[in-house]
Amino acid sequence: MTQVPRMPTWQSYVATTTQPIFTPEQCRMIIDAGHQCAPEQAKVGGGEEGQYDTKKRITTISWIPFDKLPQMYKKVEHQLSLVNLNHFGFENVQITEPAQFTEYPKGGFYDWHMDLDVNGAHEPPVRKISMTCLLSDPSTFTGGELEFTEKHKINNLKQGQAIFFASFLRHRVAPVKKGIRRSLVMWFGGQPFK
Repeated sequence: MTQVPRMPTWQSYVATTTQPIFTPEQCRMIIDAGHQCAPEQAKVGGGEEGQYDTKKRITTISWIPFDKLPQMYKKVEHQLSLVNLNHFGFENVQITEPAQFTEYPKGGFYDWHMDLDVNGAHEPPVRKISMTCLLSDPSTFTGGELEFTEKHKINNLKQGQAIFFASFLRHRVAPVKKGIRRSLVMWFGGQPFK
């Protein structure tokens, strides 16, 4: 009897660092850098075509230029290479976009979405891996869990700890109930999947 290969589950496409990649002091430096960059209300759909839609997303973001925190980018790039080598095995993955500093105030959230452009409207590089790194001390806010399904919430990240996941996974940030959730979000891409 021939066995049918088991399809990977969503957990196969998620990897959390075992330890924080940034110290609390480094998290504070990233937060300060994010605050020094021009803040904007986050759009849904991204790019110039994106729309403001408070029924789908309430988040303030800013973009941290590559030359502002080169050590941060170097550390993330190193962690990405380890995670991709040991977990995902995707080809031609590299940092392709500036880091996004995000702040979710009380009531802030981001409804179900994917980070990958499934409509093919954008030219390569294609987003392959997404990263969220918690910058806030988790004792300073409640809610704001990263969710991949309605039953699977990632709410036990330590300050400075990162989670990497395939950009084609549907996910959301649940509403923040108290305090402010701050995170560093990055995407890593390359040529389209084959």
